[in-house]
Amino acid sequence: MIKGFREFILRGNVIDLAVAVVIGAAFTGIVNAIVAGLINPLIALIFQADNLNSLTWEVPTLMGGTTTFAWGSIVGAVINFLAVAVVVYFAFVMPMNRLKERAAAREQMPPEPVPMPSEAEILIQIRDLLQKQNDAAPPKP
Repeated sequence: MIKGFREFILRGNVIDLAVAVVIGAAFTGIVNAIVAGLINPLIALIFQADNLNSLTWEVPTLMGGTTTFAWGSIVGAVINFLAVAVVVYFAFVMPMNRLKERAAAREQMPPEPVPMPSEAEILIQIRDLLQKQNDAAPPKP
């Protein structure tokens, strides 16, 4: 049982997943700072609200009370997700794809063609071959 668990943990997929989780957690702080320092002030300009969580919609209920929809927190979560996705794509996925494409292109490149001899070199070779044939041929009676 322990051997199977060790093999599972040492598989490449598990390690890759662990690295992704750690990097994702590190980006959370960056994204939260961007949202708090940039996105929330822009939203405050548009909606006259301090942050996304304060954006709500109150709807009267059938019993005479009200219920509150916190649509601002949903918008904030979507913005956080999109910001993380953009950063991960442009910082990791796109450069890795380009590196893979370049490596694949290098592997599939045909070898450089052998340079063709010039016309003068070909004529010299023909002359030498004809001269060899004439020298090797028996004299005619």
